[in-house]
Amino acid sequence: MPYGAVLVAADGEVLAATENTIVTDRDPTAHAETNAFRVAAKAVPVLRFAGATMYASGEPCPMCSGAIMRMGLKRVLFGISAEVAMTYMPKSAGAMPGAVNCRHMLALAPQGVEVHGPLLEDEARATFETFAARGAG
Repeated sequence: MPYGAVLVAADGEVLAATENTIVTDRDPTAHAETNAFRVAAKAVPVLRFAGATMYASGEPCPMCSGAIMRMGLKRVLFGISAEVAMTYMPKSAGAMPGAVNCRHMLALAPQGVEVHGPLLEDEARATFETFAARGAG
């Protein structure tokens, strides 16, 4: 799946840069964002996540938004909206475009989370177009 994420601490240190590994890991929770938390947690104390920023190629799903909220992040920036991204995904991906977006979820965060996106959606779309053209999924 053509998703990637970068987790950056409040002080600017890159804590993790990851991709979606649902297929390769056979783990339906292995989204790029949750993978970023897993990788970073092995290297730094989880307390470093407070106030961090998540940069994601795609709009975080409800599961990832919940993790972002739980980890205390302050900001999320994403490239392509879930609604647009899902037009490139195989039906078997089982997503819920438009049902719940990350703004709905992150508005519930007690720490307040800024959400910026879609940003550079045309550029982000190129990766999804390549993915769809390969017939991947």
